[in-house]
Amino acid sequence: MTPNKKLEEIRRKEKNWKENTVKTALKRFPLLSESPSRFYTPLDKNEDFNFLEKVGFPGQYPFTAGAYPFEPAAGLSRLAAKVPAGSAYTRAAMYSGYGAPEDTRDYYKNLIDRGGRQGPNLAMDLPTQCGYDSDNPLVAGEVGKVGVSIDTLRDLEVIYEPYQGHLNLDQIASNFTINAPAIYLIALYAALAEKRGIPLDRLRATPQNDILKEYVARGTYIFPPTPAMRLFRDTLVFINQQMPKVNITSIGGYHIREAGANRTQDLAYSMAIAIAYLQEGIQSGLDIDGFAPQFTFNAFGGSMEFLQEIAFQRAARRMYAHILKERFGAKNPKSMIIRQPITAHIGPSDTTIQRPLNNLTRAVLGAVAGALSGGTGAPFPPYDEPLGLGWSLEAQQLMHDAGRILTCEARLLDVADPFAGSYCMEFLTDRIEEEAWEELKKIEEMGGAVAAIENGYMQRQVAKSAYEHQKKINDGDLLIVGVNCFTGENELEVQTTRLVPHPYDPEKRLRAEERQIGSLKEVKRTRSKVEVTRLLQELEQKAKTKEENLVPHLMECAKTYISLQEVCDVFRDVFGEYDPPSIL
Repeated sequence: MTPNKKLEEIRRKEKNWKENTVKTALKRFPLLSESPSRFYTPLDKNEDFNFLEKVGFPGQYPFTAGAYPFEPAAGLSRLAAKVPAGSAYTRAAMYSGYGAPEDTRDYYKNLIDRGGRQGPNLAMDLPTQCGYDSDNPLVAGEVGKVGVSIDTLRDLEVIYEPYQGHLNLDQIASNFTINAPAIYLIALYAALAEKRGIPLDRLRATPQNDILKEYVARGTYIFPPTPAMRLFRDTLVFINQQMPKVNITSIGGYHIREAGANRTQDLAYSMAIAIAYLQEGIQSGLDIDGFAPQFTFNAFGGSMEFLQEIAFQRAARRMYAHILKERFGAKNPKSMIIRQPITAHIGPSDTTIQRPLNNLTRAVLGAVAGALSGGTGAPFPPYDEPLGLGWSLEAQQLMHDAGRILTCEARLLDVADPFAGSYCMEFLTDRIEEEAWEELKKIEEMGGAVAAIENGYMQRQVAKSAYEHQKKINDGDLLIVGVNCFTGENELEVQTTRLVPHPYDPEKRLRAEERQIGSLKEVKRTRSKVEVTRLLQELEQKAKTKEENLVPHLMECAKTYISLQEVCDVFRDVFGEYDPPSIL
């Protein structure tokens, strides 16, 4: 029988199945007007499906089956219990930081005392993210609230006090969640290394440095997109040439989804933003294979839709690989892979403040999807994500143990991309990618990501999607256990026992602003006012010269203890401030 005749036979039998077997079964359930589930067959696969072209092998183009040939944790799972925590990889710790620098220093010191060996993964407070100093009346009440306050080099010096000797800057990796003023945080870290006598080419770090998604999602922008991209270009070139072990950016479709984007928008906008960043490197005269391997992805978004999120990750890897190879002419496979700490996951916005322990179940399902989509199978976030800043040690313990169970007991990582070739999974993967290409084409026709941000297109689409999503929850079309269903009086609010104090001291956090303002006042009193004036005047002139790379000069500013706002105010005067378009 020819392939076409086989498909025709399947089509006939599928029709017969729906008209007889399915209809007969539905008669037993009067409340159901149609089948609530879907069954996939060869009819859902493209007739010209080519395994090597569409899937391939893990670690090889098009990377659908995985960015790497295998997940190391699969082979090391039996040894995991014998390996001291944190000793296997030089990576940053979990996202953390609060209060004044001294508070975050003490937090990391406690981690080290408990056996941790990872470097800081710094969450900055909103004033820092928006380029304001802690003594600015405009930010009163916000200092140290949702992250640590960083005004000057003095603050990084304090935070990194526990990282000495075998944990010095060249022995750890650091992450910085900073975007609009990322160029100065990079300069601060480089200045700290030079003061310690550590060559820049030995540093490992990942600044988020993903300014375009701030306009679309998070909102911690300062300058208009065009000059902001100039600052990105300066960091790209400097890091590439002087700090080869430091990642240039950590692109965050995750934040776009959390802001309300759907899967198609998440993938299309992430790719559009990546293209804009890659183009900056090309326009600076760099070879694509010389800098693209230093691009990372923070993560894409997630949801509770298990199979769709697995397909999303497969589609994202294939799409990115195609862009790098076909559009930018990359030849090095390392340029074509999406490097990210987690693959499929649920997304923090899927956690609920109601019956929060259910969030552990949700995170475990996300981790299973991650393991089946080419990732590590790491549950995220901890169950108390919606309950306040920082995670309790109890929640972190449950999260880590869940991941260990999936790896060591369930052995989910023993098979790479187990859904490869599945009628359902290949259909979903193709559909997600096709829809993302279609949306990306719209953005390209507008002139790319920057143009689509300047005219408000991306922002409007995300806002519309967020509204539609919330409406489904309000109308009961999207069910969330404990929120809009199963909320009767006999349901129990299960709690855990608090065994140890929360790692973020609420009293310290409350007093952080006053202490940080005092520290900044002392820094400004003792530094050289003449040097500060000279360097800021020179910065203004250099900022007006588009061809000038600002990072080396900003390192000198850092060593003179010029503050973050003083730098950003110079940029505000030169570049202006972003005035977002109406998205109504």
